Amino acid sequence: MSDSGASISERLKKLTRGVQWQRAAAVPVTFNTFHPQGMVKIGDLLYVSSVDIKKPTKPYPQARDGYDRDTGEGVGHLFKMDMKGNLIGDLVLGEGSMYHPGGIDYDGKSIWVPVAEYRPNSRAVIYRVDPSAMKATEVFRYGDHIGGLVHNTEGKSLHGVSWGSRRFYRWTLGADGVPTNAMTPPDDLRVANPSGYIDYQDCKYLGRGEALCSGLNNYQVKKDGPRFPLGGLEIVDLANNRPIFQIPVELWTDSGLPMTQNPFWVEPTSDGLRAYFMPEDGKSTLYIFETAIK
Repeated sequence: MSDSGASISERLKKLTRGVQWQRAAAVPVTFNTFHPQGMVKIGDLLYVSSVDIKKPTKPYPQARDGYDRDTGEGVGHLFKMDMKGNLIGDLVLGEGSMYHPGGIDYDGKSIWVPVAEYRPNSRAVIYRVDPSAMKATEVFRYGDHIGGLVHNTEGKSLHGVSWGSRRFYRWTLGADGVPTNAMTPPDDLRVANPSGYIDYQDCKYLGRGEALCSGLNNYQVKKDGPRFPLGGLEIVDLANNRPIFQIPVELWTDSGLPMTQNPFWVEPTSDGLRAYFMPEDGKSTLYIFETAIK
């Protein structure tokens, strides 16, 4: 996305809360998407990370070894699909209890995919995927749940967010594309996320040291009342891990899911922006929205 990222950044920063998103398409996806997580668009193809939960995690009555739940069971996927919602390829990712792919990024050559245990404060394996061959190469492993990645192609660094995006990580990439600080303990590397109104689910590198993240949170007016889901977009300055632009996305599915529930992609158009969302599990729809920028 970084080739057009500067244009996306400039146009997004012109949006206000009064932005009018117009739905351009709603494409039924023809295969079981399970629980989608991240998305990148390369040409006329979409790549979507997803987790097939075979056995949900079970909370512990009391914390065990620093964990609040067991690992559950599942299978991680990276789907390749066309713009008509048809499945073209399916790459299985993960190992053992690390089966939960997160938000993904594309650096112009490889797709970066984290696959973590489905619980906080756990561990993850980081992959680079050749999108043409649909072949994954393990890059490194890390001792926390990494729920999303951004590849700063200019700064030669890889950035990750933890469970709920409450922590940022930055790894310096060597000439071989492998982090030089992958062995640095999480306590020494993590930086707290100062933004808290949404949890980032998927992030993309825009260029010029900026990342675009989408996410959501659920709010309750009363403790025992219904939850109100709100989604949004944020541009994050990767140099200091602080948001420099925030805007809610007031778009929901008919069932009440925010469009920014999980995977997203944004690209410039001739007069504005086009956004892609896939918020639903299992029987998903690819929603496409556009807005003009004055």
